[in-house]
Amino acid sequence: MDITSVIRTIPDYPKKGIMFRDITTLLGHAQAFRRAVDELVQPYAGIRIDKVAGIEARGFIVGGAVAHQLSTSFVPVRKKGKLPWKTYEQAYELEYGTDHVEMHQDAISEGDQVVVVDDLIATGGTAEAAIKLIEHAGGTVIGCSFVIDLPDLGGAQKLKDAGKIVRTLCEFEGE
Repeated sequence: MDITSVIRTIPDYPKKGIMFRDITTLLGHAQAFRRAVDELVQPYAGIRIDKVAGIEARGFIVGGAVAHQLSTSFVPVRKKGKLPWKTYEQAYELEYGTDHVEMHQDAISEGDQVVVVDDLIATGGTAEAAIKLIEHAGGTVIGCSFVIDLPDLGGAQKLKDAGKIVRTLCEFEGE
């Protein structure tokens, strides 16, 4: 099964010129969802993984499933103001301005080996911010896994250039 065949594309969402890649159709297809999770987990078989960090919001779904399969803990990386306890905060660049993500201060321990998971990598800003949070807390990011890569936007390459191992299951051209 080609995973791209179960990902819906919505033109001009959230704004004109954007081709939104909607994984809810993947999530709604049990066989495809299972295959995607299995493919995201497989590279880490036999490797010590202490935590899986999922990026809000679809990264929670995919990352939670990956953490379950790896029998490890899950860490949510959320938008600013969504976590109820003491947090570390990291800014990242948007097309116009900046945004922030946060992680609980006790979510990662010194020396934890962490995999970052999200549904899609575009420019890489959010993933890069998540990596900085994890490393600030003393963790080591041993891999970054995404269902979809938008290579024209350069995010996966940016992470690779920063020395991170990046795995994606499929790619789509454009934004």
